[in-house]
Formats: sequence, C-alpha cells, structure tokens
Amino acid sequence: MTESPTGRPRHEFQTDDAALWPIAEKVLAQERLTADDGLALYRSPDILAVGWLANLVRERMHGDLTYFNVNRHINPTNVCVATCRLCAFARKKGESGGYTMALEEAWESAGKGYSEAVTEFHIVGGLHPDLPFEYFLDLVKGLKERFPKVHIKAFTMVEVAFLAKRAKLSIPDTLVKMKEAGVDSCPGGGAEIFADRVRHIICDHKIDGSEWLETAEMVHNAGLRSNATMLYGHVENEEDRVDHILKLRAVQDRTGGFQTFIPLAFHPENTVLGHLPKTTGFDDMRQIAVGRLLLDNFAHIKSYWQMVTPKMAQISLRFGADDIDGTVVEERIYHEAGATTPQGMRRADLERLIREAGREPVERDTLYNRVTRTEDTFVINV
Repeated sequence: MTESPTGRPRHEFQTDDAALWPIAEKVLAQERLTADDGLALYRSPDILAVGWLANLVRERMHGDLTYFNVNRHINPTNVCVATCRLCAFARKKGESGGYTMALEEAWESAGKGYSEAVTEFHIVGGLHPDLPFEYFLDLVKGLKERFPKVHIKAFTMVEVAFLAKRAKLSIPDTLVKMKEAGVDSCPGGGAEIFADRVRHIICDHKIDGSEWLETAEMVHNAGLRSNATMLYGHVENEEDRVDHILKLRAVQDRTGGFQTFIPLAFHPENTVLGHLPKTTGFDDMRQIAVGRLLLDNFAHIKSYWQMVTPKMAQISLRFGADDIDGTVVEERIYHEAGATTPQGMRRADLERLIREAGREPVERDTLYNRVTRTEDTFVINV
C-alpha cells in the first residue's frame, strides 16, 4: 500500500493487461504519453486499471477538490446556415421551430431562474444568416450593463470565425470588438472531431479542424481563455480520438489558453445519425480517463453532467474528472437531441453529488477562482 495525495492509503497498480504496464510506469514517473499509449488506453479491456491511472493524476493535481459553478446557458438563436448531421438543435431560416430572441428577451431571460447569484453566462447559438455582428455585440453589452459582475463566456471558435466573415473583419479584429463589448472568455464547442474524414460526414458545413485550432490560438493570443471539447460516440474511431486530443495538447503547449477539456457524448436522437447507438457508461468513463492521462498540460477535465447523467458524473470523479460543470438553469442543444437529464440543477444538489462521491465541492467562477457566498451574493477570491 502507498499513500495517495489525499492522505488515504492506496493499493499498488494492478492489471492483467500487459499493454498498460509501460503506460503505468510513465504515469508514475510523470512522463508524457504518446499516441500509441493513447490507443492502448482506448483498447484496454481493463477499464478499472485505466481509471486507476487517471484518478492518480487527478488526485496528484487536485486531491479531493471538485469544481462546479453557478451558471446560466443562453442560446439566442437556433437558426443556422450549417447542416450538421450531428445536430438536433438548429433550424433553417423560416423552418418550423426556429427562433431568434429579441435583445430585450435575451436580457430578460438572463435574469430569470434561480435566486442564486449567477457567476457566468454561457452563450452559444446558431450561425444565423441575417443577424449582424452588432446584434451579438449589443447582446453582450446589454448583459454587462445589467449584470456587471457576471463573467460572459460567449461564442465558440465556429461562431467567432463565422461572425468575422459576416462583419468582413479579420479574426483578431473581431476578437478586439468582442472584448470591448464585454466577452470575458470563449466556450469550447464546435470542435467535434478534427479528422477531415469524420468532419465531412458529421459537420462539413463548419470550419475544418485546422481552422478551429487556428482560431483557438488567436483567441488565446488575444488574451481570452477558452475551453476545448471533443464529441465522441458517432462515426469516429480510436485513432481519430487520439489525434484530436494530441492536437489540443499541441496548441496548449504553445498558448496555455485552454482551461478545461470537456468530452461530450454524442446523443443521436432527432439527428440524421439517429440509427447510431448511444454511448455506454464504459465509453463515457474511458473517455474522461484517457483525456486526463493524455492532456498533461490541461489543468481541468470536466464531466458534463447534462450529457453523461448526474449518476455517471459522480463515478467520473474517480476516473479523472475534477469538474462537473454548473447549475445551467436551461439547456437546449443537447435536450433537442434527446437528453433526458434535468434542464438545470440547484447548487445544493451539485454539492451533494460531489460529497457523496467522497470529494470536496468547490464553487468556482469561470476562471477557477473560488467563490464565497452569503445568501444570494458572492465574492470571487482572486
């Protein structure tokens, strides 16, 4: 028995999979894993051994601390020029079910919901063919005026590139205007899978993988942090997953601008790919564990409870995850694709989930500063 970073005794690494022993030696020595190591982790039948290694790294970095935030999702429009086979959220202009919020409606929506003081607005929407760049700038400005303490995490790399084209601006100039309006950081969506073969099948109307990565570098160079995602469980293979993760790792080596890696399980319902099976619990836990082991330069791995369910999010806290996202309040994109999880969750519920998993809940802001609360007010400890 050895002592873990949390002070609890830990048994030595055990596995019947011979391919994991050299990987375990690297992990114990804190050496960087390779693409071949990543493939071996994906192909190992010993999911518990893979999880043990990921948990070792997780506890080495964070001990028992597990992060969450009090946030609200705002999806200002679902009208989109893209026709992504993976998407159940978007509608074409004029199509039934399409919507676009008036600015006053979006600002009013942001103030609804729980009485708890929100620390983050998470803004993602469709690539609307008619809305001018100024609509989105005014949306952010209005939120900042009404909620000056709330961090605005807005516009994926796909949206940034699209808005730059709409405004006939370079991406760096677009980012300057976004920052001036009040954007504080960017979400990590739209990455899907970087491999061209896969993107041609699932999202050939979006920017390609190289453009996503280049845009992320420009976001970071502009002084904005971002998240990074990977959508798994559709037509990609293990090589595609490893390639995706290592490309994110390479950008992080250059910029250090990614805060969190978020594996997103594909929900096939109500999409063109509805014939595909849903991911299993093994898939979800393995993906979180492999992300933690390969992304040695990412501080955080998030288990997005909306996608994997609150119960699996609890288990993921022993498979490498140190964050389970936030209260959300209202989420449309994954629920349109058949997610059956609650639309939102109370802060107390998130804390209970974390504590029952034997971890210590820590409320954070978007930049992972601790938040101290007194009733409905908060103080960010920087």
